[in-house]
Amino acid sequence: MEETISLKDLFIIFRKRVKLIGGLAVIAVFASGIISYFFLTPIYQSTTQLLVNQSKNKESVYNYNEVQTNLQLIDTYNVIIKSRAILDLVRDRLNLNLSSKELEQKISVTNENNSQVVNITVNDESPKIATNIANTTAEVFQKGIVKIMNVDNVTILTKAESSSYPSPVKPQPLLNMAIALVIGLMAGVGLAIIIEYFDNSIKTERDIEQQLGIPVLGVIKVIDSKNEAKGRKAMKNAGVRGEVQDV
Repeated sequence: MEETISLKDLFIIFRKRVKLIGGLAVIAVFASGIISYFFLTPIYQSTTQLLVNQSKNKESVYNYNEVQTNLQLIDTYNVIIKSRAILDLVRDRLNLNLSSKELEQKISVTNENNSQVVNITVNDESPKIATNIANTTAEVFQKGIVKIMNVDNVTILTKAESSSYPSPVKPQPLLNMAIALVIGLMAGVGLAIIIEYFDNSIKTERDIEQQLGIPVLGVIKVIDSKNEAKGRKAMKNAGVRGEVQDV
């Protein structure tokens, strides 16, 4: 016979296993906090902005065709910036103990909303190194693109700057702990349901009806030895004589 669990049954399970569910959630949050604060290496981010613009005079600043050409070139520039032709020069200039592939993984190049502004973003364990890589990459690309494509249409719009009190972009301990709380609660709920599902022991008269499919005709009440002793003492104090026989 197929077993179903009602909302009432779920509520009873959660109430019975509240310590298990809460304990797993607390352990998950605690572990996430410890890992985020003491084991994960902080990563800092720095960004340099480039402007791609072929126009050299006021008359052609708003030339539609040139703007479209610039936008089409940006996709090509995004590839060139992360190419070995640029990154090898950046690595040599900064004396970085990194391969070109490792340096490439630290750099991301984007432009938003079809704009002519290109963002060179660098992630590194050191905020100073991240800033140096971002600025050096922009400078090397600005000079190198003249030789590579025979065009001079790149301007450094904004240089990356190091903050006196830099904040890491990751890890984010509070966010990690919030996610761990949700995962811990879900794991606790799932484990509670699994334990209850595989628990075939009979504890109450309701379990007898559900497991055996027969009605309960009577219940033998458990006598608490402490209450029984108190009752005997009270009877003796009241002057009752006789022996109380255990059933």
